[in-house]
Amino acid sequence: MSRELYLNGTLVNDESDCYVIAEIGNNHQGDVEIAKQMVLEAKNCGASAVKFQKRDNKSFLTRQAFEAPYANENSYGATYGEHREFLELGIPELAEVQAYCNEIGITMFSTAFDLNSVDVLEELDIPFYKVASGDLRNTVLLEKIAKTGKPVLVSTGGGTMKDVIRAYKTVAAHHDQISLLQCTAAYPVLNYSEMNLEVITTYREHFPNTVIGLSDHENGTAMCLAAYMLGARIVEKHFTLNRAWKGTDHSFSLTPRGLSQAVKYLRRIKLALGDGVKIPTRSEESPIYKMSKSIVAARDLAAGEALTQADIAFKCPGNGLPPYEAAGLIGKILTADLVEDQLISHEILKDAQSLGETE
Repeated sequence: MSRELYLNGTLVNDESDCYVIAEIGNNHQGDVEIAKQMVLEAKNCGASAVKFQKRDNKSFLTRQAFEAPYANENSYGATYGEHREFLELGIPELAEVQAYCNEIGITMFSTAFDLNSVDVLEELDIPFYKVASGDLRNTVLLEKIAKTGKPVLVSTGGGTMKDVIRAYKTVAAHHDQISLLQCTAAYPVLNYSEMNLEVITTYREHFPNTVIGLSDHENGTAMCLAAYMLGARIVEKHFTLNRAWKGTDHSFSLTPRGLSQAVKYLRRIKLALGDGVKIPTRSEESPIYKMSKSIVAARDLAAGEALTQADIAFKCPGNGLPPYEAAGLIGKILTADLVEDQLISHEILKDAQSLGETE
């Protein structure tokens, strides 16, 4: 088996470009037109996909949690339930956004936060699913999603290796189109040591046939680049049009400028890694010619002289014998006159012994 995953027809494996997900989540402020504008910006930034979130809030939350007062600067309602309901896009709204994604050519998928939301997203026929870190231990939800037969990206924030293996096995019992995303479930991550990107290496070793990624809550782009170097081939970054907008995720989300930079640098890293074979490149030819040294006459030399170390010098450009051949020239006899700085070549040299035999 090979480490590969198909996401809406796009192959993701160790040799592929990084699959970059713009996590729109609820940063659309509950507004379909803003959601569509964000989709277009993500597409223009080069993102591979946009991700939304779907909750059935009354089944997702206990009544107490739904009715809990939620009075803060980011609230869209008097209670937490009202806040969540304000931000929720229903089937008609999601279908409108999905149609727009199809029109402009970018993949749309979603996190399902509860069992009812899986049914909603199946009605929309999204191409694959995300499971949030909070549901890493929710084998019931994992199994329902896996039974759709569609690929599943699983965030692993807040979990132990035992939790990750359990989640993996739950999905793998139905199919092998799984990706595990290292994640630190802090919003944002402020302590960089808690990102623990080496977990990517651990996952790659423990799950050799699985595409590994990073759900990145860093307030920047550097860590997703490091993740790619460690073998992550899916990167998810929260996305916004304005980091000053009202809401809990905007402040650490990437704006279009940041997302464009992340995509650009991730593409460049893949190209820059190359194939590991050390050979000169075409772009190096001119600079190396200019900077390299050749073996030349250190002074005017006459035919018949035997070369000594003092007779040779090493000067640019590199259009003659390289310095590493110098030791083999000492003691050889010139068969032609040379002027200072003229290239010394094998063609005008003879061994002292062969010259003696000729004489």
